[in-house]
Amino acid sequence: MSPAADAGAVDADASSLLVQDVDQNQRILEAQISALSDLDNNVNQQLGNVSIGGENPPFIFTPSTPNGSSTGGSVKTSITYGKQADLPPLPIPSLEETLDKFVKNLEALQTKTEHDESKRVVKDFLESGDGPRLQKKLVEYDRSKRACGEIGSYVEEFWNDSYLAPDSSVVLNLNPFFVLEDSPDPKITKDPILRASILCFTAVKMASQLRFENLKPDQFRGTALCMDQFKALFATSRTPVRDKKDTIQTYPTSGHVAVLCKSQIYTFQALWDDGHVAVDENDIGDILANIQADAETADPYTVSQSAIGLLTSLGRNQWADARDEIVNASKRNHDGMRAIDSALFVLVLDDYIPRSKHDAASNMLHGSYSLLEHRDKDTDPADAMQFQAGSCSNRWYDKLQIIVCGDGTAGINFEHSAVDGHTALRFVSDIYAESIIQFARSITKQVHSPETVPHVIQATVKRAIKELDDNGNPSLDVSPKKIVFDLSESAQRAVFFAETALGDEIVASDIRVLEFKDYGKKFIVSNKVSPDSYVQLSMMLAYYRLYGKIVCTYEPVLTKSFYHGRTEAMRSATVEAKAFCEIFCDKTKSAEAKEAALRKATQVHSKHVKECASGKGVDRHLFALMCIAQRGGENIPFFESTAWKVLNYTILSTSNCGNPSLHLFGFGPVVPDGFGIGYIIKDRSIYYSISSKHRQTNRFAKTLESTLREMALLFYRQSNKGQYSSPSRQRIFKCRLAYPPDGTNNNNNNSGEGTDDHEHYDLWGVAAAAATRRKRANSEILRENWGEITPSSSPKLIGRPMAVVDGTSTPPGPS
Repeated sequence: MSPAADAGAVDADASSLLVQDVDQNQRILEAQISALSDLDNNVNQQLGNVSIGGENPPFIFTPSTPNGSSTGGSVKTSITYGKQADLPPLPIPSLEETLDKFVKNLEALQTKTEHDESKRVVKDFLESGDGPRLQKKLVEYDRSKRACGEIGSYVEEFWNDSYLAPDSSVVLNLNPFFVLEDSPDPKITKDPILRASILCFTAVKMASQLRFENLKPDQFRGTALCMDQFKALFATSRTPVRDKKDTIQTYPTSGHVAVLCKSQIYTFQALWDDGHVAVDENDIGDILANIQADAETADPYTVSQSAIGLLTSLGRNQWADARDEIVNASKRNHDGMRAIDSALFVLVLDDYIPRSKHDAASNMLHGSYSLLEHRDKDTDPADAMQFQAGSCSNRWYDKLQIIVCGDGTAGINFEHSAVDGHTALRFVSDIYAESIIQFARSITKQVHSPETVPHVIQATVKRAIKELDDNGNPSLDVSPKKIVFDLSESAQRAVFFAETALGDEIVASDIRVLEFKDYGKKFIVSNKVSPDSYVQLSMMLAYYRLYGKIVCTYEPVLTKSFYHGRTEAMRSATVEAKAFCEIFCDKTKSAEAKEAALRKATQVHSKHVKECASGKGVDRHLFALMCIAQRGGENIPFFESTAWKVLNYTILSTSNCGNPSLHLFGFGPVVPDGFGIGYIIKDRSIYYSISSKHRQTNRFAKTLESTLREMALLFYRQSNKGQYSSPSRQRIFKCRLAYPPDGTNNNNNNSGEGTDDHEHYDLWGVAAAAATRRKRANSEILRENWGEITPSSSPKLIGRPMAVVDGTSTPPGPS
């Protein structure tokens, strides 16, 4: 299984949820926020110890039944969860169908002898009665458990356990990251406090909106998708339990935010008890400035000894032991830990400034690594003690984190067991879009009313600083509080050892970003190929070119059209994909043969994606059968076979996630010798974040870049008539005269017909056409508008201006 890759599970088909418009889903939701005014000086109160009272006890998160919402109200009155009861259950495929696909998924990964053995194992699984017996038990389990509301789908409980049961660290193994695009507001882009305050404010508004259950549900082609995961988006924490699976705890009435700054922890109240927003972005900006000023007064070495956020990076049993010791040591520790657990989310203020896009991705995935030396005045320099000063200690990995760097770069790192990438994508899309809306309102406020630019996130803002009691004081204290823990010597040792263990993981890991800008979705679609399938082949081909073999590849596909659906595994290494890799690397094969192999492989991939999205995949079904067997104490040979192990050892763990709000997305590899690859397909670019441990990550990225260029050349073969293989944009953008010499107006001639290449650009003859071509060849802007690829004998020139353009050079027509 590859749960980490599910972080970005967006329906992989080209006609799916590949790119979700950040504005589209919530346009109908709008509210007038309270009048803006400067924050009174009262908010700049003395920072004190944590004091958060009145919180209801947490409850262990369990998915809701179709008959109830997260707040106990009727689903009929809930906008967010009102369509849940209409969602169909995730179907259980027939055993024979699943096993037939299982065998096919293995074919490209095995020799003939190995594949024959796999067929025998599958046959024994069926004929021995093991398979049919487990299938019958699974069907009965699904029927009885769903009837009483204990589960929402047949795989739900087992899949949740696959996240919560392992003892491994969540860092690099589970938690994914997003890097947001820069803010369009120039005042905010490079100001970390302003960026953090606006992102925090919009996130708090979304939490309020969910409290009232009026967040519009996700939709695909007019059909609502399952929204159950949104109940665990805010005020949720993963809690370790010694020798047992972790629990997911949610705090429905929580209203405060936790802030991490220089490895110190603070909180401030952001919601009223009734769920309305108590602070605006100006309030939050002043609160964060106070927090930052206080954090800077602490000695870095002393702080490093009590940076308990590092403990969340430990293996779960180690973290459980350390947590129990800290919580049981004092009431202050108990209250402090509870305040963190119950926070809506964690806002992380990093002073780290990424030096490159690779550093930015690394910082969001696991934090930066930087050692400083500490010594007393009388200590010999040779005896100086090193301590961790990187941002890796400024994290709390058990919760949703909004991270803002010292230069304003922003992103999130999220705990993945209860929330998939599609849910996290909706979160960042909405808060990013809302920040743009507020910027747009500031531009148009002198001319247009606020309603002209409607809100994306609907929430009522009642600033606490303006709501005064009878004595003239704010009726809700929103000043920041600092959480201080009493740590024993053994707890401090646990913090230190957690840091050194995490340091080893960071040093052993590598992440490289490939921002491929030669072409993107539009070019791929113009050649009638699925963008996601094309990108999947690019990664497998790059690996094949480096290592001479095709390997097990995993891609999650969204199944949220079903009740409590999450993802299904698409196994991209098909026979057709292997054939494409072999043909592409064979110098004796023609361009026509290579293109045909590419098209066939992408068609098969798209077909399998649709099957997975419809609940007819392989992995989740067989995984559920294995869990049924384990619960019964059965040792089934099929689940101990080489065939099973081959398909569950994922070298290329991939995931497609993104929309215009995201710059980067990624996660760690799921096996020691694997790659974790998150990618975003944009209109004119493709961004990859590639991670591995002790592998040639940069070399793989470079190979992938050249592979993408060479794949594109397959679509630019010239026929004898000099026409290109994709003439659709040539016809659309056919250049015509408004007033030809003969006086005939041909503006309405949109037929686009004609076979002569000159006819597409005919401006009074061949000489004028040649001059036009020269101008187009020299114009980078027109090249971008007319076509994304320039044919050249050298793949390195693709998408770039020609170094030399003579009178005979003929640029391509629009693709």
